[in-house]
Amino acid sequence: MSRLRQPPLVTGISPNEGIPWTKVIIRGENLGTGPTDLIGLTICGHNCLLTAEWMSASKIVCRVGQAKNDKGDIIVTTKSGGRGTSTVSFKLLKPEKIGILDQSAVWVDEMNYYDMRTDRNKGIPPLSLRPANPLGIDIEKSKFPQKDLEMLFPGMSADFTSENFSAAWYLIENHSTTSFEQLKMAVTNLKRQANKKSEGSLAYVKGGLSTFFEAQDALSAIHQKLEADGTEKVEGSMTQKLENVLNNYAEVETRIETLRELLLDKLLETPSTLHDQKRYIRYLSDLHAPGDPAWQCIGAQHRWILQLMHSCKEGYIQDLKGTPGLHSPMLDLDSDTRPLVLGHLSQTASLKRGSSFQSGRDDTWRYKTPHRVAFVEKLTKLVLSQLPNFWKLWISYVNGSLFSETAEKSGQIERSKNVRQRQNDFKKMIQEAMQCLVKLIRGALLPLSIPECGVRQYGGWEVKSELSGQWLAHVIQTIRLTYESLTALEIPNDMLQTIQDLILDLRVRCVMVTLQHTAEEIKRLAEKEDWIVDNEGLTSLPCQFEQCIIHSLQSLKGVVECKPGEASVFQQPKTQEEVCQLSINIMQIFIYCLEQLSTKPDADVDTTHLSVDVSSPDLFGSIHEDFSLTSEQRLLIVLSNCCYLERHTFLNIAEHFEKHNFQGIEKITQVSMASLKELDQRLFENYIELKADPIVGSLEPGIYAGYFDWKDCLPPTGVRNYLKEALVNIIAVHAEVFTISKELVPRVLSKVVEAVSEELSRLMQCVSSFSKNGALQARLEICALRDTVAVHLTPESKSSFKQALEALPQLSSGADKKLLEELLNKFKSSMHLQLTCFQAASSTMMKT
Repeated sequence: MSRLRQPPLVTGISPNEGIPWTKVIIRGENLGTGPTDLIGLTICGHNCLLTAEWMSASKIVCRVGQAKNDKGDIIVTTKSGGRGTSTVSFKLLKPEKIGILDQSAVWVDEMNYYDMRTDRNKGIPPLSLRPANPLGIDIEKSKFPQKDLEMLFPGMSADFTSENFSAAWYLIENHSTTSFEQLKMAVTNLKRQANKKSEGSLAYVKGGLSTFFEAQDALSAIHQKLEADGTEKVEGSMTQKLENVLNNYAEVETRIETLRELLLDKLLETPSTLHDQKRYIRYLSDLHAPGDPAWQCIGAQHRWILQLMHSCKEGYIQDLKGTPGLHSPMLDLDSDTRPLVLGHLSQTASLKRGSSFQSGRDDTWRYKTPHRVAFVEKLTKLVLSQLPNFWKLWISYVNGSLFSETAEKSGQIERSKNVRQRQNDFKKMIQEAMQCLVKLIRGALLPLSIPECGVRQYGGWEVKSELSGQWLAHVIQTIRLTYESLTALEIPNDMLQTIQDLILDLRVRCVMVTLQHTAEEIKRLAEKEDWIVDNEGLTSLPCQFEQCIIHSLQSLKGVVECKPGEASVFQQPKTQEEVCQLSINIMQIFIYCLEQLSTKPDADVDTTHLSVDVSSPDLFGSIHEDFSLTSEQRLLIVLSNCCYLERHTFLNIAEHFEKHNFQGIEKITQVSMASLKELDQRLFENYIELKADPIVGSLEPGIYAGYFDWKDCLPPTGVRNYLKEALVNIIAVHAEVFTISKELVPRVLSKVVEAVSEELSRLMQCVSSFSKNGALQARLEICALRDTVAVHLTPESKSSFKQALEALPQLSSGADKKLLEELLNKFKSSMHLQLTCFQAASSTMMKT
C-alpha cells in the first residue's frame, strides 16, 4: 500500500539536553495524523513510545528514557509516513548523585523507582550512596561463617547504617587480620571525617543566613500588622477582609468538590482512552482530590477487563444455544477507534516469525470454525486490545507522568511513595486477569481441569464432541502468539506462568486426541483393503497404515516442539505411559484389522473389482476375468503383509516416533512385534492345516487302494499313483503361494513336507512286516518323495524320512539297488514338467 503522507521530520526538541526521564517537546513536520498513527519514537536509541503523547502533526510530548548513547537522533515512525528523519539531536546528561548526608539547596527525590516493564530498579536507593569504606583502610574479609556471627551477636548487624550496628561484628567481618597500627589510622580518618562534616554544616548555615533573616523579618511584619488591626470586626479592617475571603473560599471549595466528583465519575467510566484518563487524573491532582484517583482508575480498568472476558464467554455460549440478540456492544472490538498500543508490537513480533497473528480467513472458514475455537480467538484478541493500555496506565502511574506534565507537583511526591506498596496490588491484578483468561479457556477446552466450584463461572459449554487434534493445534498456536505478545510488553514471566501451564496441558491433550483419532482411522483401514497384490505379494494396506501414522505425527510436530520457555510434552511419567499405551493400541488395532480380514467369510468380500498385478514375469498361471479370492488366498495375502510389516513398516514407524521425541519407543516396538508375530504364527498354522491335512489324509487310503499288501505284492514297476497325487497337491500349494508371494514358498512348503513325511513315517512304522518286493516298493516311493522335495527338507522332515527308511528291510543285492535307481530315474523323467517348480526353487535358493 502506498504511503499517503511524507515521512516524519523532526526539526526541534526542547530542551535539547537533560538527564533520564526529562520531559521534552518534539517539534517537526508530518508527525502523524493522530495517536493511533504514531507507532514508533526513539531518542538516543531508546524506545520512548510508552511515554509519548501526540499533540498535533507538528508536536509530540514525551520523556527521555535510559539510553546507551550519550547523544543521538530523534526518530519518529508513523503508519502513514513510515520511518522519519531528524535534523537535530538530544544530549543525555548523567544525573548528579547526592549522598544522604550531603547538603543540598534543592529537593532530592529519594524514592527508589521500580520499573515494572524491565523488572529492575531504575533509581538508586539512598543507602546505596553511603561510603563503602568508612574507616578508610583496606578491607580484608574474614572466613568466619555468617551463622556463627549471627549467633555471637544476636539481634545485631554489621551494617553501620543500621540502628543495631555492632562495631565488634563489623571489625571481625571486615578487619579481622588488620594490624593495630592500621586501626589507629582508621580512628584518625573517622575524626577527620567528623570534623569536615561539622565545618561543612556550619559553612552552609553561614552562607544561607541572609535568607533566614529575610524570612524572619517577613513573618514579624505580618504579626505586627495583625496585632495593630485588632480582633474587632471593623469594616475595612484586615480581619474583616480575611473573613470575607474565607467565606468566598468556602463557596469555591464547594464548587471545586462538585467538580472533583464529576471528574472522578468521568475518570472511572469505561471504556475510556488513556489520553482522557491522564487528563482527568491531572485535573484531579491539580484540584488536590483526596485519596488516589489514579489508583482508583487502575482498579476500575482492571474490573472492566474482567467483565469483558466474562461477557465474551456468555455471548458465545448463548450463541451456541441459539439465543439471539445477546451480542454485547462492549465486545465489538473491531469498531473500537481507540489506539491499540499492541498493534505495532504484535505486528513486529509477527514479522519476525514470518506470519501474522490474525490471518485473513474468508466467511466460509469462519462459519466452519467451532464455537469454542472462535471464542478463544475472540478472547485473546480482547485481552491483547485492552491489556497494553492497562499496563501503560500503570507505567505512567509509576513514573509520575500520570499526575502532571512536569511530574513535579507537590502531591506527586506523596503518591510516588505509594508506588512500592501498590506494586504487589497491581501484580495481583495482572495475575487475576491472566488466571481469568486461562480459566475461561480451560472451561471451554479442558473442562475437567476446572474445579467444581468454578464450573458455573468459567464453564457452561454444553458440547458433546471434543475438538479434533487439528483445531487444538490451531488453538495452541493462537495462545502461543498471545503469550509472545504479552511478553513483548515486558510483563514479568512469573505473571505469565499460568499461560505456560495452560499451553502445556493443551499440548498434552492435543497429542492424546490426535492419537485417539488416529486409532479410529486405523480401524477403518480394513474397509479400504482392495486385495490388489503387487509383484512382492503386498497390498496397499501396510503403506496406508504407515502413511496414516506419519501424517498423524507430522500434524503433531509443531505441538511437540518446545518454544522458548516451554517444557516437554513428555516430561511427566504419567503422560509418557499414556502416550506409549495409545501408540501400542494403534499398532494392535491394525493387527486386529489384519486378523479380521483373514477370517472374513467369502460372502462378505467383494471381489468383482479385484485383480493381480501382472507386471511380474514370475506369476504362476493365468489371470481370468472372473478372478476371485478364496479364504486360503486371503490368508496368504495377510501373511505376506505381516512379513512386510515385521521387516519394514514397524521399524519405519519406530524411527518416526523417535524423530518426534516420543518416549517408550522400545516398549512400543516390542509389544507390537510380539502381537504381530503371534498373529502371523496363528494364521500360518491355519493355512498349513487347510493345505497339509487333505494331503496327509489321502496317503493311507492311497497306499492300500486295491487291497494292496506289503507282504504279498508284485515286483515294483514304478511309483504308484497315490504318491503322484500327493506331489501334485503339493505342487498346487506351491503354485498358490508362489502366485501371491514368492518369499512365502519355502516357509509353507517346508511345513507341508514335514507333515507329509511325518505321516509317511508313521505309516511305514505301522507295517508289521514287508516282503522283498514290498520293501523295494516302499523304499522307491519314500526316496522318490524325499528326492523330489529335497530343497524344502528341514531337520524334522529329514528325521521322518530317515525313520521311515529304517523301518524297511535293507537291500541285500546289487540288482535291487540297480532296479531302485532305474525306477527313480524313470519317475523323475516322467514327471519332469511337474517337478520343474522344485528345481526352479532349488536354483533360486542356490543363487541366494
